Amino acid sequence: MKNLHKRIEFIITLSLMSLCLHPCQAQTNESGNKRTTPSAIFPKGEKGPSQTFTGTVWVQNLVAADSTYQLASGSVTFEPGARSFWHSHPSGQILLVTDGVGYHQVKGKPREIIRKGDVVKCPPNIPHWHGASADSPMTHIHVVPNTEKGIVNWLGAVTDAQYNGSR
Repeated sequence: MKNLHKRIEFIITLSLMSLCLHPCQAQTNESGNKRTTPSAIFPKGEKGPSQTFTGTVWVQNLVAADSTYQLASGSVTFEPGARSFWHSHPSGQILLVTDGVGYHQVKGKPREIIRKGDVVKCPPNIPHWHGASADSPMTHIHVVPNTEKGIVNWLGAVTDAQYNGSR
């Protein structure tokens, strides 16, 4: 368990250092308002499959699961309104929000707003979902520990009512 904590701390430290080293760029959103966002830390990756995501999502694998580190990590970018399906992880999941505003919900609890700089802990074997808000993209780095127990169990799509905050 001590080694797991050290591995997670290492990934978090590297991720936060990367954020600090990349300059910000001013961008204009659709309503003409300027907002500052960091330049991309990692490549956008591949488009996420419609069997596990609603809307446009980009997934970049960062650390593939293996028997040495026993964790998996990746960067996921959700365009406005996009979200994951309900899913769970045998050993839980940690999200490091690196850009934007989004939502996270654990089954049976209210939807939460998550923002750049937030760290979210998803408990083991508990269904949850996460994605961008309706008017902002959201990017996070995910860390899945103890991958020898499995990585992810995909469940059903998040309904529009659930996405909009109804249980």
